[in-house]
Amino acid sequence: MTQQQSERQARRGRIFPELTISPEEQARQESERKTFHQKGRVIFERLQPELIEKHYNWFIVIEPNTEDYFVAQDSMTALKKALEKHPQAIFATFRLNETGVCGRI
Repeated sequence: MTQQQSERQARRGRIFPELTISPEEQARQESERKTFHQKGRVIFERLQPELIEKHYNWFIVIEPNTEDYFVAQDSMTALKKALEKHPQAIFATFRLNETGVCGRI
């Protein structure tokens, strides 16, 4: 018996080409993300000195547009509190320590 080998051509390209974002749109979205993060960072820097004493290494979730913030020992609890008040908002999350960084690299 002989085996038949199929001459399968590899298809190249995106799986969903209709979902491709233009470089201009990517740059606009990145700019919006940076602006959003900077607004949250400014609020964090203002709140950090007073909150770090009582809540060291806790999480703070900030809604930059209204400047509301929510503090909890773990990030999910803080996020749930924030979502109760602002269900459709996007939040910036920081850790109440010297740097504000939440994780490790």
